[in-house]
Amino acid sequence: MDSDDLGLFGPGSVTWKVHEEPILIVAGLRSLYLQALHPRAMAGVAQNSSYQTDAWGRLVRTAGYVATTIYGTTAEAEAAGRRLRTLHARLRARDPFTGEEFRIDDPELLRWVHVTEVESFVSTARRAGLALTDDEVDGYYTEQRRAAALVGLDPADVPSTAAEVDDYYRRIRRDLRMTREAAETALFLTVPPIPWKLNLPVKLGLHLGPPRWAYLGIAGTALGLLPAWARRLYGGLGLPTTALSADLSVRALRLALAALPRRYREGPLQQAAKERAARLTPAA
Repeated sequence: MDSDDLGLFGPGSVTWKVHEEPILIVAGLRSLYLQALHPRAMAGVAQNSSYQTDAWGRLVRTAGYVATTIYGTTAEAEAAGRRLRTLHARLRARDPFTGEEFRIDDPELLRWVHVTEVESFVSTARRAGLALTDDEVDGYYTEQRRAAALVGLDPADVPSTAAEVDDYYRRIRRDLRMTREAAETALFLTVPPIPWKLNLPVKLGLHLGPPRWAYLGIAGTALGLLPAWARRLYGGLGLPTTALSADLSVRALRLALAALPRRYREGPLQQAAKERAARLTPAA
């Protein structure tokens, strides 16, 4: 029965430990900045997505998918994976340099999105102050092979340790570059439309209310958390001081988020998963 199912990971997993952190909102943004540096991946998004006209809707759907794979039952996670694979199988895009048509579910593209996402999650959580041993980091990557399988990847072809992720990044960097679409996407990620009710209009027709300034701080932190080589591709300096400033910012933000009431820090899927876990493992 689903009510007796703890999902793909469950309590005691490194995955639950990492995704307990609200700071992963910054990690999600960091992963998008990284993903935009892959020309084909960026073309696939730009040619098949409504992200510029429905940015917040797309964000909610993506967050919902991740939450389902982490905290949903096994059946819910597998159903979400099937829906995503069915969607991707229908989509095509054209290479911005060669004009060649390619499939969105190309394993190379799926692997790039998966690796940038999980690396952003675990590295951001760690830099924000979550205590994780090297073995736990490797354990997280290994566990996340289950999530990779949901999108159609062969788990054996997905990095399962921090060393393998570093090697993957070294190998793929030759394929990454700053394109016009990447620059436009980065600008959009940094200054997205904010729902009008959250803004305080000021002169010159700009919306620079507190939500806008708060978001700019989060976006700046996400950019600062990028690897030095990625910051250089964006035209920034890969200086240690940049990383240090980002580390201080993300630690402060984690402390602020930890002070929020639980109902604001945990979504319904996470709360339901914890209730199932408590019922099934009372000793824990």
